[in-house]
Amino acid sequence: MLMDEYQSPWRTHEVEQFQQTARRYWTSELLPHLEAWEKQGHTDRVVWNRLGEMGFLLADLPSEHGGGDGDYAHLAALVEVSAECGFGPGFGPHYIVAQYLHHYGSEEQKRRWLPGMASGDIVASIGMSEPGAGSDLQGIKTRARLDGHSYVTNGSKTFNTNGHHADLVMLAVKTDASLGAKGVSLLMVETRDLAGFRRGEPLDKIGLKAQDTVELFFDDARVPSANLLGAREGQGFSQMMAQLPYERLLIGIRAVASIERALRLTLEHVHQRQAFGQSLFKLQNTRFELAEMKTEAALARVFIDQCIAWQQQGRLDAATAAMAKWWGTQKECETIDRCLQFFGGYGFMREYPIARMYMDSRGQKIYGGANEVMKEIIARQLVQK
Repeated sequence: MLMDEYQSPWRTHEVEQFQQTARRYWTSELLPHLEAWEKQGHTDRVVWNRLGEMGFLLADLPSEHGGGDGDYAHLAALVEVSAECGFGPGFGPHYIVAQYLHHYGSEEQKRRWLPGMASGDIVASIGMSEPGAGSDLQGIKTRARLDGHSYVTNGSKTFNTNGHHADLVMLAVKTDASLGAKGVSLLMVETRDLAGFRRGEPLDKIGLKAQDTVELFFDDARVPSANLLGAREGQGFSQMMAQLPYERLLIGIRAVASIERALRLTLEHVHQRQAFGQSLFKLQNTRFELAEMKTEAALARVFIDQCIAWQQQGRLDAATAAMAKWWGTQKECETIDRCLQFFGGYGFMREYPIARMYMDSRGQKIYGGANEVMKEIIARQLVQK
């Protein structure tokens, strides 16, 4: 069949080799420790240095700042591997912070932080969501008041992936509460030995248990004014709006790879599992369900590959990225739920990968902007001019 012969255009020979190396590393070095990391709520700190040694951190940035001289395709390849293996160490937010630094950081800021992020000596986290704000980035309450050469910072952030290990937090703050969105700025907060900064315990999530997620608290924490991202205050909201497609496409890529994995697992199961004297696959309902899901997976793959091409060309817009995020994650959750049903009671057991996928996938419709927000972004493009 034509779709069985389809190859993603962005998957060059070099990217394919990079992905194969990552797949071998995930399988041999990371997955054997997954159960232990799930119990403690985070990976071991040394994992970041090992990822750096392998060239898996900041692969899409220039080598002059420690990157791998690749592009978005290399990051897409890593996201696919993490989805295929059912585990990601939280490198998504790490890459996203690096992307902001690459676009908006001063040369001094880039040289100060990016090489350490590439080696894994610096782990980065994003501090945007707050207990009362969620996806409403204009409604954040964390404040940063300029006092001499420092910003006195007060507030808290929640759902911070990599927060347990984070040495560097890209923090969304209000530098002028009277200006609404125009009063939002981004501060690069170095957490080591920072007075007034503390972390909460890993949050007890229903899925992604090995990926640390914590609350972060700032009580009169003094952040050097030189750590402001951008030429002046008030640029944070526009910076976030410009870079969110980069993040949302990552979520869409993971969604498509998860759909494909769920189908592979389920096809293997229904061909082996016997019911009523025959394999499950021979039952018409099974074949019809899988036919529907295979078609949707094919549509998702072609669309996400086109989005990756647009991202490589610098043409991916916010509305299209929102489409990839909301539709991809919606189909991801639907597909995994339908696939799990074929496993019967075994699909309810965590020892089966499909069960873990069911729990891990649910967050995809929430982080990076709730899917309802994605629909609003798309709808704004439909207004007649």
